[in-house]
Amino acid sequence: MYLLTKSILAVMIGFISSVVLGFFLIPLLKKLHVGQKISTYVSTRHQVKEGTPTLGGLIFILPTLLAVSFLILTNRMELTEDLKIVLFVFIAYAFIGFLDDFLSLKKGKNEGLTTIQKLLMQLVISLVVFYLYIQSGGQTRLVVSTLGINIEMKWLYGIFILFILVGSSNAVNLTDGLDGLAGGLSAMAFIAFSLISLRVGYIDMGIFTLILTGALVGFLFYNAYPAKVFMGDTGSLSLGAVMGIIAILTHREITLLIVAFVFVFETLSVIFQVIWVKCFNKKLFLMTPIHHHFEKLGMPEVDIVRMFWLVGLMLAMAGIIFGVWI
Repeated sequence: MYLLTKSILAVMIGFISSVVLGFFLIPLLKKLHVGQKISTYVSTRHQVKEGTPTLGGLIFILPTLLAVSFLILTNRMELTEDLKIVLFVFIAYAFIGFLDDFLSLKKGKNEGLTTIQKLLMQLVISLVVFYLYIQSGGQTRLVVSTLGINIEMKWLYGIFILFILVGSSNAVNLTDGLDGLAGGLSAMAFIAFSLISLRVGYIDMGIFTLILTGALVGFLFYNAYPAKVFMGDTGSLSLGAVMGIIAILTHREITLLIVAFVFVFETLSVIFQVIWVKCFNKKLFLMTPIHHHFEKLGMPEVDIVRMFWLVGLMLAMAGIIFGVWI
């Protein structure tokens, strides 16, 4: 009963604090002319969004960090080694995203950090994470008992961590193309991981993800169609990376593929498109990531988001079942 009360409180704290912050932050971003630059390659329907405030990821990042800090300082939450790693990844990737957004705004076009710069920064973060993980006694064995998987990876686990962090962060970043799409899907994924974490004994990460979920729902109050603010790379990179590191720390790496399969499919659509064009000199989809393909087919943006949310919800429920029993 105590854990249930604590969980509900965590969601409420995240939600209320993000709604309050958004109320003050969005007008400030408008005043500072922190407007999103829309790519010329996307649908013309998106051009009307030019100038919508970006850096909205701060609306759920700051409340989550403040809420977690408050709970730790008041001894209502334990600062475990795993939570330290989660917070480090959350802040580090938020910094990469913020730097990317800042450079885009400074250049006046949708180009921030180069791909090489991002990868180098993510490599450094992954090395630090692997070091902290080993120091805290983390296992380097990939185990999925229900699938008969039990592989000792040793130092290769560090590369595995890099692959998951880079893959998950960029997958959410690619999905963040329609109002409320990435935020809603992320909230569903984090609900799944919070329930899994609490069920299998990772209370610290369970409470963290519930706070983040509440903050994301608060963010959607401003980001749902028509969006008053975009999360930017500041938000998308941090969300994806945290999703990945929680899967690693709870040893639910395969569960991540289920819970976040919409993000995975968005990424695969881009990869398949590139391969198809190079091999057959024609497009496989009308446009990628895949949500833009449905736009080109004439589907309204809100209908695409609802369809993806529904799929994401089904996958989250499937992930909970799989994640609890593996």
